[in-house]
Amino acid sequence: MENKKPTKADTSRRSFIRKGAMASSIFIVPRFVLGGVGYTAPSDRLNLAAIGAGGKGASDIRHASVGGREKVVALCDVDFSGSAAKSLAQFPKAKVYADYREMLDKEKGIDAVTISTPDHVHAPAAAYAMERGVHVYVQKPMTHNIREARRLTEMAREKKIVTQMGNQGGSNPLLGMVQKWVDSGQLGAISKVQVWTNRPVWPQGGAMPQPDPGSKPKDLNWDLWLGPAPLKPYTPNMHPFGWRGWWDYGTGALGDVGCHLIDIPFRTLGLKYPTDAECSVGAVYTKMWTPEYHPEGCPASSFITLHFDATEKSGSPIELTWSDGGIRPSHPEIIPADHDIGGDGSRNGVLIIGENGIISTNINDSSPLMPKLYLNDGTTEFGPEVEVSDEPEYGHHRKWVDACKAGFGSTEHLGLTSSFDYAGPMTETVLMGNLAIRSYLLQRENEEGKMDFFARKKLLWDGENMQITNLEAANQFVTRTYRDGFVV
Repeated sequence: MENKKPTKADTSRRSFIRKGAMASSIFIVPRFVLGGVGYTAPSDRLNLAAIGAGGKGASDIRHASVGGREKVVALCDVDFSGSAAKSLAQFPKAKVYADYREMLDKEKGIDAVTISTPDHVHAPAAAYAMERGVHVYVQKPMTHNIREARRLTEMAREKKIVTQMGNQGGSNPLLGMVQKWVDSGQLGAISKVQVWTNRPVWPQGGAMPQPDPGSKPKDLNWDLWLGPAPLKPYTPNMHPFGWRGWWDYGTGALGDVGCHLIDIPFRTLGLKYPTDAECSVGAVYTKMWTPEYHPEGCPASSFITLHFDATEKSGSPIELTWSDGGIRPSHPEIIPADHDIGGDGSRNGVLIIGENGIISTNINDSSPLMPKLYLNDGTTEFGPEVEVSDEPEYGHHRKWVDACKAGFGSTEHLGLTSSFDYAGPMTETVLMGNLAIRSYLLQRENEEGKMDFFARKKLLWDGENMQITNLEAANQFVTRTYRDGFVV
């Protein structure tokens, strides 16, 4: 696709956006002079692109455009025959690409990108954009593995990139109610957090489908879809959504909603890296005495325990448990039996447990947060069960766009709720659960020639150095092997 060179005016506009709006009054004509109330001068518009334009990517780029206030100049997707066609219809003037690398190399005027691909492409795409000075909005989980999260966090600081992870509930103003209850000390010392989800709600826990190159959709670029993952023939039921339960591409239930659920205690309690991780997974039997064994994929259910040092807000060390596959905690005695715990039907939720009471909340994506406080003395306080917001997804995208315009280090940038300075360590914590699961599934041959699960133990974690200190084999899951052209 032919691409014209950026003009001097384009370069000046991009320089303005990089440096922020400190001197904008010098060279931008007031909007009311140019086009009436609400008019946005062309030089004050952000040039946006999408990497992943279908599914969640369609809403991400739409919300980032802020109702047409910003300019969408390019769309990248490996298959425009599906839901990505909605983005084509909404932004008909945008250039179209299959390879984000080609797009970012050719379209020199791009200021910022939304990245809404399968999990395994998040970090390669974000790193490629940041290396070129482009601001990034990356869907949750921020990365596919722990090392990627640390690298992107460092890169954003080094290159002064304005970042935001797509856990939009972090911008929910009702989190302030939960924060107030924590900060007020009403719960006393907080020692336990329980987090759970009904995910997976997609096929997971069985054998991976066999490759079938003949069934590949004609418009799907399978090689680019694989990205950093090992090269293999087209495999059905991966694209556009079934990838989530396979380690080469997805991060399971934790990656799907962990950054929404664990975000609540991580944020409100001021948690840092966990000190250890331990897990067990549900076994599936299709024949007597022999459990199914499919280490290439996430299990049907898991239970994970993480410990954290005391923080100023918790007042004591914290034990956080995570359960998925529909397994939830027992109903606390202090909460009436006819009250849901967490969200509707108790399907997803968080319990923050202190010596004087409990905070209960729902998943914090775009579902109602439903914060509830129960104290041992009978005091209760409930937030609204129906939320009203003036902006899509609590303005999470718009705030990032405004911060891109204001510049790195600006008030707008520092006010973002999920810039990589926060989202990086939180994502590392979420992905520690997956490290524990994958270690739990490790096998090796013993002296009798039988296969043993040798790593089913508590894993001690040195967060600063990203290292399991008591089981070297577990450290393979801190990172991954990358295919050429997609190394982070």
